[in-house]
Amino acid sequence: MSASDDPRRVHFQSPEYLVERLDAVADLFDRDRTDLLVEAIREYLEETADSEPFQERVAAQYYDGQIEFETVKQLVGAETAQRLRLLKADIEDEPLDLAAPDDTDIYGDDATTVDDAADQ
Repeated sequence: MSASDDPRRVHFQSPEYLVERLDAVADLFDRDRTDLLVEAIREYLEETADSEPFQERVAAQYYDGQIEFETVKQLVGAETAQRLRLLKADIEDEPLDLAAPDDTDIYGDDATTVDDAADQ
């Protein structure tokens, strides 16, 4: 078990009817309330991390410097975080110093004209 998998006590308040319902489900499946809560949280986080709006929000905040790369990895996973890091580096890169195009006719004598009237 890694350090990040070590159990951590969390205290929160919930409406009584939700706790009662959770306990009924736990009894039905002969499971512990905590196990059901952890499973529900895990499923919610995985579903959220896979959603496009969530990933777009994470990307926007990462590009704006509001969140760090390690946080991005926690939120969307290592593969997506690496893709965002590469895109951010590309965005921040200096543009290529290309000369303005000259007036050279790139088609030369092979240019073909199209008669729009024939299509109508």
